[in-house]
Amino acid sequence: MIKSNTYLASEGCRAGYGAGLLVLFILALSSCVTTITGGFSPDVSEEQAVKDYIQLAIAYYDIDDIVGAKRSINNAFEIDGNNSEVHSVLALIYQREGDMGLADEAFQRSINIDGSNSRARNNYAVFLFGREHFEDAFEQLQVVSADTNYDERAVAFENLGRSALRLNREGDAERAFERALQLNNNLYLSSVELAQIKFNKRELASARSVYNDFLMIREASNIPHTPRSLWIGIQIENEFPDSEILEGYSRLLTMLYQDSPEYQLYRKLLDDN
Repeated sequence: MIKSNTYLASEGCRAGYGAGLLVLFILALSSCVTTITGGFSPDVSEEQAVKDYIQLAIAYYDIDDIVGAKRSINNAFEIDGNNSEVHSVLALIYQREGDMGLADEAFQRSINIDGSNSRARNNYAVFLFGREHFEDAFEQLQVVSADTNYDERAVAFENLGRSALRLNREGDAERAFERALQLNNNLYLSSVELAQIKFNKRELASARSVYNDFLMIREASNIPHTPRSLWIGIQIENEFPDSEILEGYSRLLTMLYQDSPEYQLYRKLLDDN
């Protein structure tokens, strides 16, 4: 599945709220939603209240308190039902509750209100990918990745590449992964998938180089090998005579992932050799 870019995971929106921080946030909110006098515009107060309710909803969502999240976002909706962020958070809540039709409607409403809301559009693409609507996800991610002001543009390119792979558009996937790594060279999924593409094109030296980049990222981030990453390494190193690394990849795949499809591919490779 493509990388999960929930409102929290992809944007870093105050992830990890504890109960104590929630209490402080609620107290701060209560002071924000009171009527402001002395020359301040009530409209400004309402605008701030909507922002605070949205952040409170995200905080509840982050600790899996969906009741609290829905209550807070409904408060925001009552103040401004035409706010793109409100509908984006509503979509995530509906998705968490399993109401996929409502989630789809809320995502579309969010984007229709503000077509420049790349965060909402990216999360909608993740939603579409999860439902195997790969063409629709690809189209949304093309728009997101073109937004040069989007903080998570590198991840959008990575997701674009993974969507392209599901559509058998290897050329589009290659370009997307290369752009993702140009923007953030620590994206291990882009590295390992790009290595596979280079291998498929028989660009073996390039495939090996990109895979070595993946290995450095994996080690630095303490990320375990997957069956797919090991299989890609096996394919590449099998093309280089007397590779000592090949034995290590093969041993790990055999020890850890004998039930995987990749292990069956490895067994077939042995038989063919």
